[in-house]
Amino acid sequence: MQFHNLKRKTKNKKSKMVGRGGTRGKTSGRGGKGQTARAGHNTRPEIRDFIKRIPKLRGRGIAGLRTIQEKFEVISLSVIEKAFGDGEKISPKILVEKGLISIKKGKFPKVKILSGGEISKKVVVSGCALSTKAKEKIEKAGGTIQ
Repeated sequence: MQFHNLKRKTKNKKSKMVGRGGTRGKTSGRGGKGQTARAGHNTRPEIRDFIKRIPKLRGRGIAGLRTIQEKFEVISLSVIEKAFGDGEKISPKILVEKGLISIKKGKFPKVKILSGGEISKKVVVSGCALSTKAKEKIEKAGGTIQ
């Protein structure tokens, strides 16, 4: 027996292919002609062109930096001191009736009372948000918060 007569015990897992479908034939897996056939080829990513066309705050629209949450209408204690008498009730509805705030989009707005100024009258506050100092001043004057 000679060396060239020897046969393998197991077959090759992958047979060597030649031609268009093979790994080492014709274009050697590089496709057709042109840019993709050359060494070191690099195509420009298409997605980059689309991203450059879109503005930086994409998805937010014209009012991109405007908050989604409803903003409070702010009223200070000095305004309440002038507009309300002793023992009167304060709510968003009453504030609209007195003309201190206005209706927005057909609804009564959220109201927040801040501690600007002093208050000496006993008032009953309901349906309004309060700052901690405003709450202290109203309770000190003898008012209540519901």
